[in-house]
Amino acid sequence: MKKALLALAVGGFGIGMTEFVIMGILPEVAEAMQISIPKAGHFISAYALGVVVGAPLLTIIGSKWPAHKVMLGLMLWFTVFNTLSAFSNSYEILMIARFLSGLPHGAFFGIGAVVAGQLAKPGKEASAIAMMFTGLTVANVIGVPLGTWLGQHFDWSASFLAVGIVGLLAISSIKFWMPELPKASNEGIRKDLKILKKAELWMVILLTTIGTGGFFAWYSYIAPLITKVAGHPEEVVSYAMILAGLGMVVGNLLGAKLAEKFQPIYAVLISLSLMVLILIANSFLAYDKIGVLITTFLIPVIAFCVATPIQMAVINSAKGSEMLGSSLNQSAFNMGNASGAYLAGLPIAYGYGYASAEFVGAAMAFCGILIGLGVIMLRKKANARLEMSSS
Repeated sequence: MKKALLALAVGGFGIGMTEFVIMGILPEVAEAMQISIPKAGHFISAYALGVVVGAPLLTIIGSKWPAHKVMLGLMLWFTVFNTLSAFSNSYEILMIARFLSGLPHGAFFGIGAVVAGQLAKPGKEASAIAMMFTGLTVANVIGVPLGTWLGQHFDWSASFLAVGIVGLLAISSIKFWMPELPKASNEGIRKDLKILKKAELWMVILLTTIGTGGFFAWYSYIAPLITKVAGHPEEVVSYAMILAGLGMVVGNLLGAKLAEKFQPIYAVLISLSLMVLILIANSFLAYDKIGVLITTFLIPVIAFCVATPIQMAVINSAKGSEMLGSSLNQSAFNMGNASGAYLAGLPIAYGYGYASAEFVGAAMAFCGILIGLGVIMLRKKANARLEMSSS
């Protein structure tokens, strides 16, 4: 079981690396493609769009085959198109390559979360899922800084070649360490799609989109917050990103413990409540050089406490079609990424300063709490109806 979970973590490491390394080498990519940095930012959006589209699509297509073969195929796809990204010589080709690179992301984490839960001992499902997400968080501590260094000191394409090498390691790990598993879905596509009628599932997905968007409202503007608001020199940003990555690792592990101690939806509410408080506090602490570094660690700790519990919450809400529901939640994470960055940018654009993004993030996390309370009420009503029908 440990080797199988490690294989999932290696895949998560590669995915985390390719998703975030582009942000560190954006100036180099823009210069090579002879485009502006804002236009180069389209490569980030193209990848996110690939995640949103690919998560449900590839999960449905892959439902016909055993889960271990689907995971292998997804990582093969990931490796091929990330490697091809390194050889892209125009804006259009790299846009297509980034979109195609993002397609397997959501399906891998969505199916992988269910597989991890199936491989785990009873009561240890949360720890198993967290093990997979550890790969993504560790990527922010090791993979992203390494990939950024390669792109800055050699060529931007070296960053994606490194991702391709990690992809090969993931393919080998899944091939030799992942046990044979049953079909990704035994229900059939039509029955799988029936979960889309569940109001509770859509509420949890909305919770992911809006609630986790609070974190991305802060994370998207971390560099100017550290340099322009706190007054640190630009070289501190790289160290701050590593600090944030360490916070993600710690938060991911704490989130698993929370999910094992409380029901997943309650663990999510605890984390989002703390998120509201820390973001509001950061709107004041961001002006202090020491304070901003402390919150740069603490905010990811709290934010990533949500990752495992919310994935378990959506799996619980998608009974019978867990892999499709889990994959849809990965699309929701990326929509949260996009919406958080966009909404937080509005007050900044109107001249309210970079610290104003913290209030937008806090508001989004608070809305997530309200949606979470709605999920609990919906479940209580459903349980009451069951009790009445059984009596």
